[in-house]
Amino acid sequence: MTTSIGRRIFLAAPGNLLLWLIAAFHMLLLAALFVAFLAARPAAAEDTAACTGRNLMVELQQNDPARYAEAVREADATPNGKGIFWKIEKAGLQPSWLLGSMHVTDPRVLALPPRAQAAHDAANTIIIESDEILDERKATAALLARPELTMFTDGTTIDKLLSPEDYKRLETGLKQRGIPLGAVSRMRPWMISSAVALPACEIARKAKGVQFLDQKIATDAVAQGKQVQGLETLAEQIQAMADLPIEFHLKSLIETLELGDKMSDVVETMTDLYLSGDIGMTMPMLKTVTPEKQGEDSDYAAFEQRVILDRNKVMAERAAPILDGGNVFMAVGALHLPGKAGVIELLRQQGFTVTAVN
Repeated sequence: MTTSIGRRIFLAAPGNLLLWLIAAFHMLLLAALFVAFLAARPAAAEDTAACTGRNLMVELQQNDPARYAEAVREADATPNGKGIFWKIEKAGLQPSWLLGSMHVTDPRVLALPPRAQAAHDAANTIIIESDEILDERKATAALLARPELTMFTDGTTIDKLLSPEDYKRLETGLKQRGIPLGAVSRMRPWMISSAVALPACEIARKAKGVQFLDQKIATDAVAQGKQVQGLETLAEQIQAMADLPIEFHLKSLIETLELGDKMSDVVETMTDLYLSGDIGMTMPMLKTVTPEKQGEDSDYAAFEQRVILDRNKVMAERAAPILDGGNVFMAVGALHLPGKAGVIELLRQQGFTVTAVN
């Protein structure tokens, strides 16, 4: 059974990697926290690890203009796909602000745009996805309270689910990031994917204690005496990922390993798109990574519904009464913002006027 499962997944059409990358970098605080935990271990990546990625969209524009133009058209058709900083208004209230975040430690991302920094500093209340990231004990308790969502509790280990070849690739990928295989052998595949999805430079920064953007926003707010409120619990985030089939997560893990050194290029491209505010281009860009091997429609539909759309609705509903107090700075994963069922449109449906800020 062990080898057959691994081979069956390896031969399935890749594409789940695209979905996992979305979750890892824009949607799940838990993934960022987990990597930070692993990076703090004695075997963490070396401090000398350097970021070496290149922008794949620049190369695509040069080498395949037609395909690049197609990606641009898809991005342009995405509602609210331009901009990471938005103004939220309602009659009789002080304006509030919405920032799309990226759960990484890249110093370029940590440096908020001047108007966003000013809005953060002037706000009375800060909203983030989960306020549990402010307290490591709370975060740990969230993980330990439901061990079956993050760990195999029946004696299963990851080597029983992968082919020998993929298991060896996993061992090598983790070693390159300073993470011993034994530390994650009983963890569910989506937890392991959050470690191998990040380049060594990101792991190294976390090992040195650098906070990812959402943590920094919240920590700075507390230091300034502001109230910080979360929209989700980490347990709810865990449940969203755990509700997806294990086959989906295994395919995502293998595809991440298959990408190899190109992962740094993907991360760099995602970061460049984020910094330029071209959030709507993220998915078209990710599709270019494996152009002939797109994932199954059913995989994407399940992922989109459970990890994106369901959580968008929860975020908008829980944020609304806080925003009704006015003068709020809200930061959630950037890819929760665009689309017809994104947080921006959902807030508009609740009577707020939401406009992009250049």
